Amino acid sequence: MAIAKNFPAIALAQANATLTKSGSPFEIEERDIRGVRARVWKNAPPTMREIFLLARTHGDRTCMVYRDERASYEEFARAALAIVEALRRSGVGKGDRVAIAMRNVPEWPAAFFGCLLAGGVATLLNAWWTGPELEYGLVDSGAKVAIVDRERLERLFEHLHNCPVLERVFVSRESEEVTHPKVVKLESIIGDVNSWRLLPDRPLPEVPLDPEDDATILYTSGTTGKPKGAIGTHRNSCSGLMARPYSLARSCLRRGEPVPTPDPKAPQKSSLLAIPLFHTTGCHASMIPLFAIGGKLVLMHKWDPELAMQLIERERITTAGGVPTIAWQLLEHPSLGHYDLSSLESIAYGGAPAAPELVRRLKEKFPKSAPRFGWGMTETSGAFTGHQDEDYELRPESSGPALPVGDMKIVDADGKELPVGGIGELWVKGPNVVRGYWNNPGATAETFVDGWLRTSDIARLDEEGFCYILDRTKDMLIRGGENIYCIEVENALYEHPSVIDAAVIAIPHHTLGEEPGAVVTLKQGTRASEDELRGFVAERIAAFKVPVRIVVAPDMLPRNANGKILKSELKRLLVEYVH
Repeated sequence: MAIAKNFPAIALAQANATLTKSGSPFEIEERDIRGVRARVWKNAPPTMREIFLLARTHGDRTCMVYRDERASYEEFARAALAIVEALRRSGVGKGDRVAIAMRNVPEWPAAFFGCLLAGGVATLLNAWWTGPELEYGLVDSGAKVAIVDRERLERLFEHLHNCPVLERVFVSRESEEVTHPKVVKLESIIGDVNSWRLLPDRPLPEVPLDPEDDATILYTSGTTGKPKGAIGTHRNSCSGLMARPYSLARSCLRRGEPVPTPDPKAPQKSSLLAIPLFHTTGCHASMIPLFAIGGKLVLMHKWDPELAMQLIERERITTAGGVPTIAWQLLEHPSLGHYDLSSLESIAYGGAPAAPELVRRLKEKFPKSAPRFGWGMTETSGAFTGHQDEDYELRPESSGPALPVGDMKIVDADGKELPVGGIGELWVKGPNVVRGYWNNPGATAETFVDGWLRTSDIARLDEEGFCYILDRTKDMLIRGGENIYCIEVENALYEHPSVIDAAVIAIPHHTLGEEPGAVVTLKQGTRASEDELRGFVAERIAAFKVPVRIVVAPDMLPRNANGKILKSELKRLLVEYVH
């Protein structure tokens, strides 16, 4: 679609004022949240209980598709309520943590809602983690119950004795007999997915929930290398519900068109989800909003571009994406022209830097599909900014403006707010910002200041409030949407008996954005090959964090006067080695 010469028809501030005025679906009101005055969506559901009830009204509509398994909304609701009953029998009460560690399978959403309806705190563990990493998440969160799949149980089995607070483990898709006293097959509670229709209807427990009650813990790595548990409230989880419809309405006003009225008879929306549900993007930005409108969630066990195109054609997918990597791999796949992808209405992505050329390429290949891009963090419960349609095409380097319930500012090293165009650290505030880190008051006090979240991203804002992320102050890289903190990888390298110096550096990658590489120095008189070092690290951290290249330097790595390694000098060496 060509950009109209008179775009935008109205200014962003005017569009926001029109959409959020009194009596509108997107009306905004002010509330005190933990002593801080904040703007909130007046009409957003107060807790996840209301979202569950809203989802259940969609009855026989298809809720989830996974391979040859299908579940309707009523079937999903019955499975979730069966899990509620099992959790309550296991002693789960309000505020108890229930860990979920599974790949994208239908049992995941049922476990998630089952936990919340029981009053628990859904503790989402990274399914890519190793056994020791999963053990850390369970022990750190103090989870009373865990719901896992077969592969996660295999990784955890030898670590269960190190989790004394953990009383019960429900395992799904386990074909073998399980003899551990803590472990019970989830199928004994809910059966297999295609038999959920046979589950009896159970009453919804009367567990009092408040918007400020804890709802989720999502782990995000810190600069110390130890993951931090971001504590999200019910309000945090529910706030993202308004983001997508609001952005669509704003785009209409910006181009001078009336905001369309929702049509209950319109074909069902459907989303292809390859990004993990344990990510805030998969959970808060994708699953929850889709369930609220009765959309169809098509789950992928892992990303495969050709299978994705087959599913888009078969299931008439309207939204696909997740991270820029997915969009690139669709664009460049040799079989792209062999499938009917005309059902796509949007390709949405975030979680990693997106090259400006991506939006242009998407418009060329999918002219009827609107590219969407947003910026957010685990700590913002999904997207904080949103960018699509003409605004995105005109500002492809930007992550878009904040939603009208959110505030952004750029500050200098002393915490002083900078004027428009100034470059500094991005601070954000809004009802989707988590309340802090689990059992970590030091990190909470450092990151959350008077209601503001210090993002550690270097950015600037333009005169209309569009945000441009320029760099990250944290020592972190993002591989296809997965955060990798360098110090964690460096620590694993340092465990090798021959390594005396180590630095992890981002290697640019066309589709993944960047990958981890490393430069090490070995102790005099010792040897270690690249393959040996990579294998050594792979035994200690998740596979996606393992450096794709490791260069052995002849001398100690260069440092500045403060003793900090000069990674900018090492980056040239590593890039030259790769190419």
